[in-house]
Amino acid sequence: MEEHPDLMELRARHDRAAATPRAQMIEALALVTGLYLAASPWIAGFNGFTTLAVTNLIAGIAYMLLLGGLGNSYERTHSMAWAAAAIGIWTCVAPWVVAGDVAHTRSITSNLITGAVATLLALAAASAARDHAGDARGGSGARGRRGVPGDH
Repeated sequence: MEEHPDLMELRARHDRAAATPRAQMIEALALVTGLYLAASPWIAGFNGFTTLAVTNLIAGIAYMLLLGGLGNSYERTHSMAWAAAAIGIWTCVAPWVVAGDVAHTRSITSNLITGAVATLLALAAASAARDHAGDARGGSGARGRRGVPGDH
């Protein structure tokens, strides 16, 4: 199955898609966003809130691992991007959800902005993965070569 022509073509398309400037930009911004999220308690000055600091550290590392590998595993990016979007949403609500009194101006502002950016980047990655997966299934794919009517 690994050597099936359609599977090999799909992988080649994913490799080409991962090399696009859009995919590289999303990956770079996701790495910076994840790095900031992980370090935000110390950058924004709310590292005294241990529960939120640990939450942001773990969420930032997870986010970087999910979207930072965009170029290496592009065929799985769609599902990884949805998990990264969930991390972005979690980041937005974390100051009010984690234990302790951590909802202060610095933590709220930092988490809301970072969470919104993280969610938007994850949705962009999911969109790019879906667009390229749709290209791989359509037009010049196996069905397209057989001349199936209506297949663009």
